[in-house]
Amino acid sequence: MLEFDNDSISPSAVGLTPHGLASFSGYAMQRQQDIQTWLAKIFPGSTIALAPASADASFRRYFRVALDDGTTRIVMDAPPQHEDIAPWLSVQRHLQAAGVHVPNVEAQDLQQGFLLISDLGTTTYLDVLSEGNANTLYAEALTSLVAIQKIQRPEQLPAYDAALLRRELELFPEWFLRKHHELTLSNDEQSKLASLFDRIIARNLAETQVFVHRDYHSRNLMLTSPNPGIIDFQDAVWGPLSYDAVSLLKDAYIQWDEEQTLDWLIRYWERAKNAGVNVPTDFADFFANYEWMGVQRHLKILGIFARLFHRDGKDGYLKELPRVTNYLRKACDRYGELRPLLRLLDRVDERAPQVGYTF
Repeated sequence: MLEFDNDSISPSAVGLTPHGLASFSGYAMQRQQDIQTWLAKIFPGSTIALAPASADASFRRYFRVALDDGTTRIVMDAPPQHEDIAPWLSVQRHLQAAGVHVPNVEAQDLQQGFLLISDLGTTTYLDVLSEGNANTLYAEALTSLVAIQKIQRPEQLPAYDAALLRRELELFPEWFLRKHHELTLSNDEQSKLASLFDRIIARNLAETQVFVHRDYHSRNLMLTSPNPGIIDFQDAVWGPLSYDAVSLLKDAYIQWDEEQTLDWLIRYWERAKNAGVNVPTDFADFFANYEWMGVQRHLKILGIFARLFHRDGKDGYLKELPRVTNYLRKACDRYGELRPLLRLLDRVDERAPQVGYTF
C-alpha cells in the first residue's frame, strides 16, 4: 500500500534518464520472472497467476499470487541492494505476538529479497467507512492500537528522536512552502520557524514513548476477520504515545466532525489507561499532547505530499492538502505559541495582505 514516502526512493528521485528508466523496467521484469521461479518451487505443480497488488514509493513492490486451489497470497519484492526486509520481519513478529492481525509469513528468501505472506484482502477501512459502521471500526482499530502500545521496546526498533522529528518538519518549508507555493522565508523567519520546531519537538518528546506504527490510518487498516488487518508497519519506531492516535483520528484521507473524533479519542484514552498504558491522568493534558503531535505530523505530510508531486510526479495526493491544512489550522488557532504557523498558512492561502507581516 502506498504510504507517506517516509524516506523512500523512487526511480525519479534518483534521477534516472529515459535510458535508465528503460533499464529499471527491464530489471523489474527480471525480478518478476525470479519471483515466478521462486513460487514454482514453493507450490510445485500448481498454476500460479501473478498480478500487481499495490505500488510503493520505493523499490519495494507487492504482487498478489492466485493459486489454482482458489487461494491467494502476497509476495513482497524488496531488492536487497535497495530495501532491507529485516525491519518488516522484526516488526511483524512483535505485532503478531501482541495479538494484533498482521500478515503471516509463509516463506522467505532474504538473499533474493522475497517474502510470501498471507493476503489480508483488498478492502481497506477507507473503502468502507460510513456513518453506520464508523463507531465499530474505530473501536476495533483503537483496541488494536492499545495492544500495540503495550509492546515492550524491541532492541532493534529505532527511536523517533529529535533528529528524525526535525528532519520530517523540515519537509514543510523545503517542499510545501518553497517548492509548492514558491514562498521564500527571510533569515529571520527561518530562525523563528526553527525555534518553533524546537518547541514542537520538545513537546512531542516529553510524551510517554511507546511502540509507534507511524502510519496507522484508514489506508493501512484492512477490513478482515479479526478486524482490523494491519499493514505497512515496516517504518515503526519507538516514539510519542499520541502519534498513532493522530494518524487514525486526524486521517489525511478521511475527516470526521471534531465532536465525533473527540469521543473516540476519549474512549481510546480510557481504554489505554485501563490497560496499563502510561497515558496522562488528565485527559486535557493528553489532548494537548495529541494536538501538538498532530501539528508535527501534518507539517510533515504537507511536505511529503508536495514532494511526491514535484519530485516524483505523483499528483494524486494534492487533493488531500486542504484536509491536512485544515487540521493544522485548527490546532494552531487553539494554541498561541503556534499562531506564527497560522500566519504562514494565511500567506500561502492569500487570506490576508502579505505586506507588513511579522512572522
